[in-house]
Amino acid sequence: MLYLMDTANIEEIKKGFEFYPLSGVTTNPTLITKEKKGFKEILKDIRNIIGENSMLHVQAVGRTAEQIEKEALYLQEVVGENFYIKIPVTPDGIKAIKKLTQKGVKITATAIFNAQQALMAAEAGAEFTAPYINRLDNICGDGVKVVEEIISLYKLNGLNTKVLAASFKNAEQVHKVALCGVHSVTLNYEILEKLLYHPLTDISVDKFIEDWEKFYGSGKLTTDVK
Repeated sequence: MLYLMDTANIEEIKKGFEFYPLSGVTTNPTLITKEKKGFKEILKDIRNIIGENSMLHVQAVGRTAEQIEKEALYLQEVVGENFYIKIPVTPDGIKAIKKLTQKGVKITATAIFNAQQALMAAEAGAEFTAPYINRLDNICGDGVKVVEEIISLYKLNGLNTKVLAASFKNAEQVHKVALCGVHSVTLNYEILEKLLYHPLTDISVDKFIEDWEKFYGSGKLTTDVK
């Protein structure tokens, strides 16, 4: 499973890529505007941190297929390698996905809330589809079930499109989509940290060090100890 960070915050991205096995970054207009910096400056800063081998997913804001296509081609020049344009699954969005796929632009279909939206986006050429887990749960939907249905439909139709699950409130939601075979997830830094946290892990580490220091003192494995 691929892990990505869902943020435009430079400091979070630096920490995330220092500690965790991340494959890229996803952004959206809301995350970008929170940083209160120039749009191109933010994208270039992110690229400098994550390198050319990591994915960078950036969302279009145009409403028509023509506007989306123009933005995608512009952003591809700005971002460079491993760029994915995020396109909402509106009728104009699907039209744009079809046209951009023919031009070799990589697509992440976003704002997905049911399996048929994801199937149509995949058939149009999207390489990733991003269902929103917690937003579905918040309206008495079932985000995990939608992911299961999307994965099933892709297998039935022989599609190679990957599911990039997004919009998580807690680590349990991430765990559940992982169990159903999701290909990738995008997470904020707080939830990324929570995936590793367990109080018994901290207690175990403290106990190991306590026992070591009782016998060897504060000496480390890389120094001479008695």
